[in-house]
Amino acid sequence: MKAVTTFSTGKPRAAACKATACRAMVMALAIAGLAGCAVSPMHAYYYGGPVGGFTGTNLIEANERAADALLQTAPLDARQPVLVATLVSVDRLTESSRLGRMFSEQIAGRLVHRGLRVTEVKLRENLLLQPDQGELLLSREVRAVSQAQDAQAVVVGTYAVSASQVYISLKLVNPVGNTVVAAHSYAVPMDENVRALLAGR
Repeated sequence: MKAVTTFSTGKPRAAACKATACRAMVMALAIAGLAGCAVSPMHAYYYGGPVGGFTGTNLIEANERAADALLQTAPLDARQPVLVATLVSVDRLTESSRLGRMFSEQIAGRLVHRGLRVTEVKLRENLLLQPDQGELLLSREVRAVSQAQDAQAVVVGTYAVSASQVYISLKLVNPVGNTVVAAHSYAVPMDENVRALLAGR
């Protein structure tokens, strides 16, 4: 009986290699496509994703930590309301910005989340704070409104802008006697989002 010798043409192996190469190319293109997807500006605004080459700052988290720091120093009575004033520029106490208003709202939201009653009172920004021997104290109108609302404390704050940072200083003030019962300072890096918020009025 003669032995039968078979010869492989190599076509099945070549086809398999070609299919593997195609799959690898498809996967590489998919990965490249995912890497090239732009982060939504709104997502970056709130959650600190990269926008325009910058790594954004999580402003909500920074302001919530600041509110927690105030409460850690001076625990408040959940049965009595708290007022939160708009943050103003330390250089111009009669002016605020979109940043000042947004920071105040985020701080107020955190206080509510912690179980406190926050009373929203709209006051003119030029009536919030007044200088007194180097200290920034509650104006007469704020004290009057606070006492009318039976507020146990008022959160006030200022911000100062530098080339690379925005420095925020918060105070928890007892309207009776203008006594500062807690204070906290922090800073956020100056990025595109912060710069835009400062420009907004």
